[in-house]
Amino acid sequence: MPALSTLVSFLTTLLAFAGCGFSVLAIWSARAFVRAARKPLPDFYPPVSILKPVKGLDPEMYASFASHCHQNYPGQYELLFAIGSSDDPAIAAVEQLQRDFPDRSIRLVFCPETLGTNGKVSSLVQTLPEARFGHILISDSDILVSPNYLRNIMANFKDPSQNGRPVGMVTALYRGKAHRTLGSRMEALGIATDFAPNVLTARYLEKGIRFGLGSTLAVSREALNAVGGLLPLADCVADDYQLGARIATQGFEIKLSRETVETSVPAYRFREFWAHQMRWSRTVRDARPGGYFGTVFTFGLAWAILNVATSGASVESFALLSIALAARVSVALLIGGELLQDRQVVRDLWLLPARDLVALAVWAWSYAGNTVEWRGQEFVIRGGKMTRVMTDVDSFPGESSRPSARVKAE
Repeated sequence: MPALSTLVSFLTTLLAFAGCGFSVLAIWSARAFVRAARKPLPDFYPPVSILKPVKGLDPEMYASFASHCHQNYPGQYELLFAIGSSDDPAIAAVEQLQRDFPDRSIRLVFCPETLGTNGKVSSLVQTLPEARFGHILISDSDILVSPNYLRNIMANFKDPSQNGRPVGMVTALYRGKAHRTLGSRMEALGIATDFAPNVLTARYLEKGIRFGLGSTLAVSREALNAVGGLLPLADCVADDYQLGARIATQGFEIKLSRETVETSVPAYRFREFWAHQMRWSRTVRDARPGGYFGTVFTFGLAWAILNVATSGASVESFALLSIALAARVSVALLIGGELLQDRQVVRDLWLLPARDLVALAVWAWSYAGNTVEWRGQEFVIRGGKMTRVMTDVDSFPGESSRPSARVKAE
C-alpha cells in the first residue's frame, strides 16, 4: 500500500503541474486572441437573415429577442423564429416582439415535420427556405446581444483570411447569466473559467478555430451550400460543432469574433446540473475524442487538492496547492472576468475548488457510457449522431425528406 500511495501522490503531483502549465498556456492564448481582436474591422454590412429556433419559454426570453431588434446595423436584416408547434408558449413572446418593433422584419415560421432526432435542426431546415438574404445567422433563443453585435459579427466576412481562404463562418464566445441555485452558478462559472479558456487554447494551438459555438453561427450561403445545407445535421447532437467542422473541411475559414454574447443558465438543481454537464461532456468526447481526453491535464486545482489528500497533507502538497490555486484564479479573472466581462466570476470565485472537483468527476464518469438526457428523453451518442433510446410504448416517428414550413406574416 505505501507503494500505491506514493504512485498516486506522484501522479497527482504531475497532473497538478500539468494543469498549472495549461493555465499559463490559456492566458497566453487569450492574449493572442485579444491582440488579433484589436485590429479595426472594415465597414461591411451585408444583408443577413437571423434564424432562431424556439421551443417553450426560456428565462428572460423576451429581453433576448428584443436585443436583436436594437441593432446599430446599417444593413438589412430579418428575424425568423422557427417553432414546431402552434400551441408553443413562445409564440406569444414573438407576437409581442412584432407589435413592439413594427419597423423590423420579424416572422414566425411553423415547422411541423420531424426530420431527425435533433428537433432544433429539424426546425431550422424547414425555416431556411424562407430566409431572404445571402448570409444566415443562427443563434439560440436565450442569447442576449449588444447593439453592435451584427456590426462586429458580419464585418468578418468582408475579406479573405490571411491565408487566402474565404470566410465561411463567424462564431462567438459567450458568458452565462446564473440564477440563484448552486447548479446554475457552477455552470456559469464553468463557462467563463473552463469552456472559454479551452476554446481559446484550441484556437491558439490549432492556428485557428475549426468548429462553431451555438451562441452564434453566422455563415455564408456559399459555405452552407458546400456542406449540403443543414439537413445532414438532423441527427447530430453537436450540430454547432459539426457545422463548423464541415465548413472548415471544405476549405473555408472560421473566425472567432471579438463580440461576447450572454446566455441565461437555468436554475438547475444539482441533478439537472449533473445531467447537463454529462450531456455536454459526452458530446464533446464524441466530437473531439483526443482533445477531450487531453482535458485531464487541465484540472490543475482539482489534482492539487487530491494531492494534499493522498500525500498526507505534506508541506510540499500545500505549496503545490497554492501554486495551482493562484494559476486557476488568474485564468478565471483574466479570461472570465476581463475578456468575457463576466462580473459573476469574482462573486463566485470561492466555488472554484468545488466546481473543478465536480468537473473532474464528470470527465471521469463520461467514459462510463454513451447515453445522455435531453429534453426529458434519453439518447445514445455515437459517431456524431444521436439515437433515441426506445421504450416498449414508443413508436418510430414518420420520416420526411421534403420539409414544408408555414410562415406567419410580419
